[in-house]
This record gives sequence, structure tokens and C-alpha cells, in this order.
Amino acid sequence: MTKRCTYRKFVIWIILLCLVTVPSVEGYAEQHGNGDKTEVSSGKNGGILSLTDHHELKAIEEKDNSIRKIDTVTKQTIRKSRTGIEKRDDRDQWSQLTQLDESGLSNQSGSSDQIVQSAQPFQLDQSDQTKQPDQSKKRDQADPPSESDYPVPLDKVDQSQTQSHSEEDQKGSNLSLEDVFYPKRPTFPDNEMESAIFLVESVDHPELTIQRVKEKLPHVEIRKVFTKLYNGFSLEIVRGDVPLLHDLEGIKRVDEVAYYEPSLDESVPFIGGDEIRSVLDENGENLTGKGVKVAVIDTGIDYNHPDLKDNYKGGYDVIDEDDDPMETQKTEGMPTLHGTHVAGIIAANGRLKGVAPEAEIYAYRTLGPTGKGTTEQVIAAIEKAVEDEVDILNLSLGNTVNGPDWPTSVALDKAVEKGIVAVTSNGNSGPNLWTVGSPGTSSDAISVGASTPPMKTPYLTADLNGGPEKEIPIQQMQNAEEWTIKREFPIQYMGLGKEEDYYKEDVRGKIILAERGQISFTIKAKLAKQAGAEALIVYNHTDGEFAGMLEQPVELPVVSITKEAGEMLKERLEKESVYLRTIYRQEEDLIAPFSSRGPVTHTWDIKPDLVAPGVAIDSTVPKGYLDLNGTSMSAPHVAGAAALLKQKYPDWEPHQIKAALMNTAKPITDSEGNDYPPHVQGTGRIQLNEALNTNTLVYPGSISFGKWLRTDQRLEKTVEITIENHSHERKRYTIEPPFEVPDGVQWKVPFSLYISPGEKKTVPVTMDVYPPVFQEGIYHDVISVKAGKETIRVPFLYFVEEPEYPRLMAFMFEQQANPNEYHYEVYFPGGADKFGIALYDPDTFRFLRFIDVHTDIDRGMFEQDIVVEDLPPGIYKALIFAKNQGHEDIIERDIFIGSWEEGS
Repeated sequence: MTKRCTYRKFVIWIILLCLVTVPSVEGYAEQHGNGDKTEVSSGKNGGILSLTDHHELKAIEEKDNSIRKIDTVTKQTIRKSRTGIEKRDDRDQWSQLTQLDESGLSNQSGSSDQIVQSAQPFQLDQSDQTKQPDQSKKRDQADPPSESDYPVPLDKVDQSQTQSHSEEDQKGSNLSLEDVFYPKRPTFPDNEMESAIFLVESVDHPELTIQRVKEKLPHVEIRKVFTKLYNGFSLEIVRGDVPLLHDLEGIKRVDEVAYYEPSLDESVPFIGGDEIRSVLDENGENLTGKGVKVAVIDTGIDYNHPDLKDNYKGGYDVIDEDDDPMETQKTEGMPTLHGTHVAGIIAANGRLKGVAPEAEIYAYRTLGPTGKGTTEQVIAAIEKAVEDEVDILNLSLGNTVNGPDWPTSVALDKAVEKGIVAVTSNGNSGPNLWTVGSPGTSSDAISVGASTPPMKTPYLTADLNGGPEKEIPIQQMQNAEEWTIKREFPIQYMGLGKEEDYYKEDVRGKIILAERGQISFTIKAKLAKQAGAEALIVYNHTDGEFAGMLEQPVELPVVSITKEAGEMLKERLEKESVYLRTIYRQEEDLIAPFSSRGPVTHTWDIKPDLVAPGVAIDSTVPKGYLDLNGTSMSAPHVAGAAALLKQKYPDWEPHQIKAALMNTAKPITDSEGNDYPPHVQGTGRIQLNEALNTNTLVYPGSISFGKWLRTDQRLEKTVEITIENHSHERKRYTIEPPFEVPDGVQWKVPFSLYISPGEKKTVPVTMDVYPPVFQEGIYHDVISVKAGKETIRVPFLYFVEEPEYPRLMAFMFEQQANPNEYHYEVYFPGGADKFGIALYDPDTFRFLRFIDVHTDIDRGMFEQDIVVEDLPPGIYKALIFAKNQGHEDIIERDIFIGSWEEGS
């Protein structure tokens, strides 16, 4: 009897021991499968486990304990060992952790080391992994989700059945925590009690609408009132009360404010600036912009600069609300220089000569420290400039809202109606389509993209296994040393270019190849420099090229290349040593990769209208001179040109000046001789001398025939174009559609028309279309308006069907130079009703928190800087999701959360 009782107790203890030491094995095995050598099974009662290789599992566990002190009963000892790794004082310990897979302890999900870990809500430090490519999942292509597919808040869950995060994990997070496991995403958090700033467009006088708002919502704060160009006001309000605004009488629309920032050789001779110095205006004076008032709406201006002090005539500081628009100084925050650089391109008149060196500069400081501002500040600056009766507006700034009806775009359209020429940069979010942002989407403003002036362009070449040499174009990163390498150097692949990638690697005298992502370009560059590399090449993690910028200057050549080129080099390096040489070619008139592309959503307008030099542009900055890149540098070339046209033709209206610039632009081609489409180059690169001497104006300078469906029956779409004769003789004009006409299209245009000197005529141009014969896509070509030897090209485009684009794409997440700070960007082709980044435990796959959420995001590139604290360093699972009009897409991504200390 005694022996039987003892035996029963022994069996009970064995069962209890199994249940305690491996509480989550069954759930893990069901979700992820078994390890190669460990078989996990359960009996019918779910209580007894069979480990077919207990000794090997024990050996693995003992090795794991030596590194991470795993305690299979509690998570406290895990947190203690993790704290030691977080400090990263011991390089050997960190190295051991990153190489666990060599001893059978892989970091990949489903590996054998995870079987002995408890499925509690904590993280073990994970070694760095190469970023996985986007895997976009469309909800509507999978089984439709049921209510049970979505998680419930913790207060709805039986707490006895789930473990919650520690206070340390939840510190600083006000987002709800749910029992959700990857790859299911959590429900969207409620942010209705958060306050934000909104712009309200009023039907009545704004003061009447404000009175109604105050009666209904007395707690809101009215910030600014606009009456000149934008009929409305801005207010600060709790998000949950915004729907109440829509119900009030007299309110036309409500928009949350967007944030703006600068869209960042002597290029003036290249666009014809030197050739026109001898041209005279109607008063017999040289064309220098004399007497023309140009407003620079930007970061302010260093009006004491010797090249600008004589041109500066006044302005306003919208940030500080005073009459001193000086650039931000060090004592006020991060200093700025952008507005001074822009002003110099327009009207420098000293060591450097701007396009219009005697134009009058009026500066409006709209972007404060760090060079950022809001919608209300930009609109306030435009209204102030109109009040000051300027002739030209230059806005080398922008956001990523691709919509023609955004308040800033509307304000610019109204300014043009008042006779002011508005010039704006197209944005620096290229090379993808649909990346143009407001105010570049303004219908009546002149939107300017960036092209290259004459310059020596470096290409990389390598003799790969005796095959033909392949030339790789590179894009130089701002704030890095210029690529002037002439010698041949070996190249070495360094993964993501992080600190641990360099451990035990000698890269002195080599060029580093690293993949884009997880940490910033600045950190990659500093680590490469610290390791003794000759240069750094960063290849893209998505298709296409990109233009990068370092947050801080680094004395190392740093360039970017395409994903395809990077992977080609990586593949060759796996087989043989590769040496890179640099050759230099004299090139010009190529579209800069960063230059934003159109078209504009809703209106389907072609943007940019034209392009101008925007790469390596030398101009004024506070206390000196500097080369900068960006469409911000392109726009002032056109603003200066507009000032010269205004001086020569003071009675011309804005649409005439715009037509002169667009009609005479030079169409440009890529490096292979293919024409850039109109939504990339507009009508071409500005030719100032041609614009000033044109005899004919045709407007609009480009045409959109819109969009139709293949289910539509035969229809006609008509646009009108106006032709003005500014010569001294009667001219015969012909309108010639494309010679090669696709099936399903017939053109109806006037055969010819005669226009006398000083007269104009408006004529219809009709497309007779049968949509069912077309394939889905975007179509473009050119209509020619001819008079003798003179030919004016008018590009056009049209769409067949709306492309089935994903709701989000091109997600990028990287660490900044400062601890806990991260930058991400994601592109929304159609906007998003809801967007979020959900983070999951890499071991247990349990939802941890949202690190960012947003609602009602407009089309375009979306960028944010965020702070992520109180998480141990390592690789985390992330779901990046966007929902729009009932359609949801998800990107699955491994992202790195951690810290980098210089010199560690």
C-alpha cells in the first residue's frame, strides 16, 4: 500500500513537472510546427507531453541558460539577463546572442530553442536579421474576416487565462492592449479625446460661422481667421467633436492641418540667363527683374548677406508675428538656411548672380526652427504677401497631400485669380507616380520638377566573372562627401550596415555595400567611417532608385543605388571578389530621382508643369554659399524667369506667363533616349531665352482628358485651347493630334485657323473614344500647334480604369541618430481611413502595442518621426495596415527596435 501511494505521488509529481516547465508547447507547436529534433505531442486529455529527445533538449536549454538565464517557470530572470544585454557593455555577450543559430538556437520562428520558452508577454533579445521584403496581403483576397478574427480588449478577457504585460512594458503607452497573436491585427485604438488643429472652410463670413461654432462647442479655441484667399478659420478641437462641425450651418469642409517643409554651378547660364542680359524691356532697360516684387515664402532670409542686402525690401515673420523675417538663429533653435538659398537663386546680386538679379525680394518666414510649418502658417503668409501687392510668389515647400482642393492649393489658385504669378516646387518624394503634393497640386500655379544641369556624373563599373562591364548609376547623398573616387577598390557586403555587422570584419580600404533600412543613413555612414571604409553604397529595399540625405555631415562618400543593382553585386560577392571602378560622364537634362511625379488625383491634371535645374545648385546661405539639391532649388529658377517676363510684359496675366514658360520648354529624354512622360517632366526643361522671345502662346499648356471605364459606351471628351498671336503678322495655325492613333480613338480638330497680330482664338479639341477596346492603364502623347516653322507641343494624358493599386506601399522604418527616435515613411496612393503600425513579440507572437496610428490620411507619401521607448532591443514582428473605402491591405515586416551609441 505504501509503495503504491509513493508510486502514485511520483507519477503526479512527474505530470506536474511537465505541465509547469512547458506550459506553452502545445499552442506553439500547433501554430509553428515542431523543431527538427524535438517532437511535441499531447494525449487526449492534453496533459501529458512526450519529448522524444529529452537529453538534446536539455543540452540546448543549458547552452541557452548560459547566455540568457532562461527560467522556464517565471519571466523575472529573463528580464534580468535582458537588462544586461540592453546595456551592451559586453561585446562578446552581444556577439554570442547574434550567433545563436550556429549552435542550434536559431532566431527564426518555429526553431527548437523557442519550445522551451514560456508563451508570456515578454521579449528575449533577438539578433539582427536581414529585413524581409514587403509581403502585401489584401484582406479581400482572403477569407472574409468574422468578428472572432478581431481581438477584444483586455477587460473582456478572462484574466485567469491570459498574462498581461508588466508595468515596464506598458509605460508611456495609452493605447489599449489586447490578447492578439500575429498575424492577426488588433482593433484600432480610440483617439477621440485627443485634441488637434483643423481648418474650417466657411460658406458665410467666417465670423458668423465662428459664432455658431462657439454656441455649439464653447470649449474650442479659435486660432486664425482667413478672409482674403481662403474663406475660413483654424481651430483647436477634440477629435471626437469634429463630426459636430459638419452638422453646423455655414461650414463647407473641415481639414486637419498638414505640416510643410522645404522640398530641398551656376545653373542660370544653362537655362539661358546669360543670353537674355542684352534683351531690353519696353522702357529700354536690360532685363534684370528691376521693379518686380517677388515673395519668398520659406524659412526667412539672411537680409544681411552681401549678395542679397540690396534686393531685400521687407516681409513678415508669420512664426513670431513681427516684421523681422530673419532665418532661425542658433539661439532660437535649429538654425535654417533654406529661404536664403532660394532667394539667392532668384535674385542674388553680388559674387553670385541670380536669374533676376535686380528683383525686389520680400521674405515671409513661414517655416520655423527645423524648417517646418503648418497649413495655417502657409496660408497666412500667402495672404500677407497678397496684401503687400507682390507680383510673384515662390513656395519652395510642400507636403505629401496629392489633392487639388487642399486649402493651400486653393489659396494659391485664389492668389492667381488676383493677378499674382504663383510658382511652387513639385516635391521631393519621387520617383514614384502620384507623389506630387500640395501646393504643387494647385491647378493655376506653376509646379516645377527637378532636372540636372551640366555635370560630371559618376557611374560604378565592375568586371563580373569576365562578362561585359555593367555601368551602375549612383545618387549622391546630401551632407556626405562628394564621390570623387578614381582608384579601383574591393567591395564588401555588410548586411544592413549595423554595428554588429562589422564585428570581426576588416573593411579598411574597401567600399561597403549595405541594404537600406532599420537604421538611418547617418548611422550607417558613421559606422562605415569608424571602421575605416573608403566609401558606402546603400542599395534600396524596394524597386527603383532613391535619393537620400544624412542628418549630419559625415566625411565619407555615401551614395545610393537601385535594389536591382545592389542585389546583383551581392550575388556576385557570394561567388567571387568584386572590384569597383568609377567612370565619369558629362551629362545634363536628366530628371532627378527625388523629383515628385504626377498626375494629380481627382482632376487627373499633369504635374509638374515643367522642370528646371535642381541638383548641385550653388547659392547663398547665411554667411556664405552652399550647393543644395531639391525641387526647392528648381522653383526659384522659374520664379526668377517669371520676374523677367513680368518686367518685359508688365500687362501679361499669370496664365500668359505660365504659357510662355511651358510652351517653350525643351522636351528631355532619359539616359537611353526615351522621352520622359508628361507627368514626370511636364512640357520639359525651362528655356528662358525662348520664353522671352516667343511669338505665340497656347494655353492650357497641358491637357487631361480624365478617366473612363471600359464598360462605358462610345463617348466624346472635349477640351478648349486658346491660341494668342504676339507677332507682327497674321498667322495660319494648324492643330495636329498624334499621327499614330490607337484603335478606339478619333480626333476632331479645326483644320486650320488664321489669327491676326494681337488677337486670340479659342478652339475645341475633341477625342471620340470607344473605351471597351482599350487595356487598363495611363495613356499620353502630344498635340502639336504649328504656324510655319514654329511648333508648340501640348502634352495630354487620359486613363482607362482606375488602377488597382495597393492601399499602402513603400514602407520604410529606420532609426535616427538620437536614441529611441525613429523615422518611417509609407505611400498611400488613395489615402487611408485608418492606418497603424502594430508591434508583436518576436517569440510569442503576442500583440504588444501600437507604435503609431493615424486616421483620415490623404493620398501621397506619409512620413512621421516617432519615439519608441521601454522596449528591449531586438527584432519585432510588425503589421503595417491601411484601410480605405472598405478595402484593407497589410504589410508584414520585421523591424529593429534598439539603440546605437557612437563609438560603442
